[in-house]
Amino acid sequence: MTERKPYPSDLSDGQWALIEPVITAWKNRHRSVSGHQGAYAMREIVNAILYQDRTGCQWAYLPNDHPPKSATYYYFAVWRDDGTDEVIHELLRCQVRERARRLEDPTLVVLDTQSVHVAAGVPASTTGRDDAKRVPGRKRGLAVNVLGLVIAVVVLAASAHDNAAGIALLGQVAETTGKTVEKALVDQGFKTAVVVHGATLGIDVEIVERNPQDIGFVPQPKRWRVEQTYGILILHRRLVRDYEHCPASSASRVYWAMTHVMARRLTGENARTWRDPRAVTA
Repeated sequence: MTERKPYPSDLSDGQWALIEPVITAWKNRHRSVSGHQGAYAMREIVNAILYQDRTGCQWAYLPNDHPPKSATYYYFAVWRDDGTDEVIHELLRCQVRERARRLEDPTLVVLDTQSVHVAAGVPASTTGRDDAKRVPGRKRGLAVNVLGLVIAVVVLAASAHDNAAGIALLGQVAETTGKTVEKALVDQGFKTAVVVHGATLGIDVEIVERNPQDIGFVPQPKRWRVEQTYGILILHRRLVRDYEHCPASSASRVYWAMTHVMARRLTGENARTWRDPRAVTA
């Protein structure tokens, strides 16, 4: 098989070296009874997932020089269901924090939600309408640390109150960090129920209110980190809308997008943009 021309979303050798140990260990635990190693390299499977994450293309529209939909979706779904995508994400998150000379797990997190439209064909049973934002679709909730790294993800119908997302996020935060988190910052969309639930987990939830004297947009210190993360994620076109039939797939997309972001940070290899004259144009 001839070597294909790389895409901008492909992992570099250095980025693949960060992820490869987890994938290899997974592969060793899931050996074929016949001993067959599979027709496609694991690096190419990951590249195909990241290509779709970045471009937003449909499964059937993966380029012919990537592994086909059947193989790529198989691994995407298996890694989603057994938590391998989260393991890879957590490994890189810890490395980014270590490089920033911080402890592995944070003591403070910031929570927020984002309502997004869904694509045609997404089951109506998993969607709703966010009347406050006038958005029909799903609600994506994130908990991030002060570096903007994702600690927890929840995906609900857009009709769900922010309290439901906040309570679910706090539960994930406590489980993921081993209860190192002492404080959580939220905006005024979250209510007393989140504060009460946080107290049961030993997390002090502070509702950060907007200064009534502020005119126009004024970023709130620390709490704005989560908005920055949403801005980074939206560069991955698969996240501009929610295209996934299964909410768990939507959460997995966030983990893969952040894995790609952190891999670039750790290797110092930023993605090219349209402003870069060397950027690859489609």
